[in-house]
Amino acid sequence: MINLRLIYKILGSLLFLESLFMLLCLGIALIYGEDDALPFGISILTTQMAAYILKYMGRKADNNMSRKDSFLIITLSWTVFSLFGTLPFITGGYITNFTNAYFEAMSGFTTTGATILDDVECLPHGILFWRTFSQWIGGLGIVFFTIAVLPSMVGGSTKVFSAETTGPFKTKLHPRLSTSAKSIWVIFLCLTIACLLTFKLLGMNWFDSVNYAMTTIATGGFATHNDSIEFFHSPAMEYVSTFFCFLSGINFILLYRLFMKGDFRKIISNSEVRFYCLLTAVFTIFIMATLINNLGYDLEKAFRCAIYQVVSFITTTGLFNDDAAKWPHVTWVILAVCMFTGACAGSTSGGFKCVRCTMLLKIVHNEFRQILHPKAVLPLRFGDMNVSMQRRVTLLAFLTAYCLLCLVCAFTMIAAGIDNTNAITITVSTLSNVGPTLGTEIGPTMSWNDLPDFAKWMCSLLMLMGRLEIFSVLIIFTPTFWKDR
Repeated sequence: MINLRLIYKILGSLLFLESLFMLLCLGIALIYGEDDALPFGISILTTQMAAYILKYMGRKADNNMSRKDSFLIITLSWTVFSLFGTLPFITGGYITNFTNAYFEAMSGFTTTGATILDDVECLPHGILFWRTFSQWIGGLGIVFFTIAVLPSMVGGSTKVFSAETTGPFKTKLHPRLSTSAKSIWVIFLCLTIACLLTFKLLGMNWFDSVNYAMTTIATGGFATHNDSIEFFHSPAMEYVSTFFCFLSGINFILLYRLFMKGDFRKIISNSEVRFYCLLTAVFTIFIMATLINNLGYDLEKAFRCAIYQVVSFITTTGLFNDDAAKWPHVTWVILAVCMFTGACAGSTSGGFKCVRCTMLLKIVHNEFRQILHPKAVLPLRFGDMNVSMQRRVTLLAFLTAYCLLCLVCAFTMIAAGIDNTNAITITVSTLSNVGPTLGTEIGPTMSWNDLPDFAKWMCSLLMLMGRLEIFSVLIIFTPTFWKDR
């Protein structure tokens, strides 16, 4: 049986936390004295009212959580968070269409970064901060943040952690999950502050520094200017943004061991990190050479644009310093591969993840050896871990589900009249939580406002499935899930 009271209790607690996030944005609105103070006030009261109702409904709940409960809680948490995240947009009239508002909120919390707003510079500061702050909270996970701040708020936190964490392996720094969560959030916060101060030293004002730091470390992509980081015309800022995006694409547990314990060898010996670095280097060199030969870019500009776009796409950040839609089409193929691959598991990036790509390559390698030596027993190792047959089956099932979703959704969009290139890259972009797409109708520097409403709802679902790695969402749509046993 589904423990509904526990679900009500946790959702109420999470909504109360979301109202506190809105309270911070209300402070920003009051500081700048703009017209978004009242919308945030209404949103806070509405969210808190819903939180108290849910808490009341779950007042007699116990903390006996089953695996079914954990999957339902995770999916509902992100869905409900996004639902109430639309309130500042709707009540202030900044986005009048509910479909657009929900798309924007889901894109924020899942750190996708796709936007339906054609002009973000006309928005007040509080709303701009709400967009990027939602990405910062969603970077490591809504419930994961709650476990770090208020561990007693979420019962059965280990099951919830397993359902929300990205990647095929779930590792903890400490036996107590709340301690692990706090340690990882310390690294996340420190990286954000370091990025913020660097941007400030390079000439950004405090507001832009905070926003671009949050969206960079969360690998989100929302910006406070229509031209993204290109607005500043500063190569130094672009290199800094590239560096911090790249760092955020590495497993945060490895970053913790590097910065807190000085364990550099753990990173350089990690096969996933090596694969991540290799892909970034190879793709950057290829695109750089293409830009020099085909578009006449000078060496420095070609390198800067190439590495920025490659890192932005492979970490699924979505910030841009050039319009890749004007690049040769062969570069689109490389960027599409980056969109699909993603960075490392346990980071803030989306995508298939480099760890899964590494495991797939090892499976293919073993298969060739098995053909030559049919009786050989060939283990599959990842670091110090022996990958069981069950994990290999799960990996192939995940790849199959990923490809089928891309096929079905892209076909649906093409049938509805959306350009082929856009339909395919929109699907991959949302399922990988990237943000920008490739094409002429909706390019990497354009908004998604022209998409029909049904496509926006489909994209919102894809964003959610991409952030929670497909199975955590799809499982609740199976008949077996709702049976008593």
